[in-house]
Amino acid sequence: MTYDVTVIGSGPGGYVAAIRCAQLGLKTAIIERYSVLGGTCLNVGCIPSKALLDSSEHYHNAHTNFATHGIELKDLKVNMPQMVKRKNEVVLDNNKGVEFLMKKNKIDVYYGHGSFVNKNRIRITTPSGNNEEIETGKVIIATGSKPIVPANFNYDKKRVITSTEALNIEKVPESMVVIGGGVIGLELGSVYARLGTKVTIVEYLDRIIAGMDADCSRELTRSLKKLGIEFQLRHAVTEVTPSRSKVKVVAKSRDDESRTLSWEADYCLVAIGRRPYTDGLGLESVGIAPDEKGRIPVNDHLETAVPGIYAIGDVVRGAMLAHKAEEEGVFVAETIAGQKPHIHYHLIPGVVYTWPEVSGVGYTEEELKEKGVPYKPGKFPFRALGRARASMDLDGMVKVLAHKETDEILGVHIVGARAADLIAEAVALMEFRASAEDAARMSHAHPTFAEAFKEACLSATANRAIQL
Repeated sequence: MTYDVTVIGSGPGGYVAAIRCAQLGLKTAIIERYSVLGGTCLNVGCIPSKALLDSSEHYHNAHTNFATHGIELKDLKVNMPQMVKRKNEVVLDNNKGVEFLMKKNKIDVYYGHGSFVNKNRIRITTPSGNNEEIETGKVIIATGSKPIVPANFNYDKKRVITSTEALNIEKVPESMVVIGGGVIGLELGSVYARLGTKVTIVEYLDRIIAGMDADCSRELTRSLKKLGIEFQLRHAVTEVTPSRSKVKVVAKSRDDESRTLSWEADYCLVAIGRRPYTDGLGLESVGIAPDEKGRIPVNDHLETAVPGIYAIGDVVRGAMLAHKAEEEGVFVAETIAGQKPHIHYHLIPGVVYTWPEVSGVGYTEEELKEKGVPYKPGKFPFRALGRARASMDLDGMVKVLAHKETDEILGVHIVGARAADLIAEAVALMEFRASAEDAARMSHAHPTFAEAFKEACLSATANRAIQL
């Protein structure tokens, strides 16, 4: 069989790229090494983790806030098998949705491991070991990433786990040590903390979510401590030793090497990052060499050193975000079709789906200081919002950074209820290079969480916040 385009990998970048190629009239195939479509995001990442985050937040609210709302419950308990079952049903529904989109767009789906024979020929090895080869004009590599687990952490998938196994624990643990204070560790750590697990997060750096604005880090740390999460910052894990029913974790202080801490917990969740997944892809067969971090080098058109072979998502430079991969999938499809698309990477938002949620786009305050850009900050606390008081979502703030001379919005950082949704307004305005004054003069419905963004913009324009 011969195709115009073959996509290797069916995650958000891959399946979106395939759909856009098909929409543009290109005969398209997609190859997926697992038995279901959707990649990490749909199966063991974004979607199942958000399902558990929502379920655990419902329980936490019922346990801590319902009585204040005048709702009385008796014999409240967690049914972990049902929670996991619901999560699996959400995943299955999304799998079916992607399968439907493949059929709707007449995309041929191949299940098996794809690898290069040459730049225009792909071998597909099925789970049974059979081989099939297809011809293709162009190739889009969208094979995603895998968790990083150092060998000395003794990853056994039982007591020492990654996010994949953390999604399927069917009994609420008494204790869990999380290595890594990034997005994955905080999200899954908060799931179990809400359900009653004693969670300890060990982070090598001096703060959590270190890639986001420092004010967001401080706000989220305060909120998560209220859940009972313990933080050990500036500590390096030196030993992870699993046994049949427990795991021992030892960490050394970066400030005092003679100071060590140790924990015995039910689980150790390793969440120190992810690596590009190109194993067995046969890149050497076409002359593509990954860089020192395992990423596939690409040019501004996301084309590799081999003409006609493109790469997107977690296997290339940039943040490992599903929505970034989706944008790149569309970008490459339209580039192949001869169009002139663009991606503004600086305006791809980052989100942490804890509660309160965290989101950010554009420059952080630290980056503006480092670059010497004159700016003026505007902040507004959720606590001052009527909507937040009504819902008891008082934690958090909106921070707007505007250029001191032009008033252009340079960065927006949010900690609070629905921050993941609220950031879209900031992205839209920043795409059109709006000023804080522009946003401040837009009508926002009252009472809403979105008013916090307007008030922060008012604050950035000569301290004009109304509700503060």
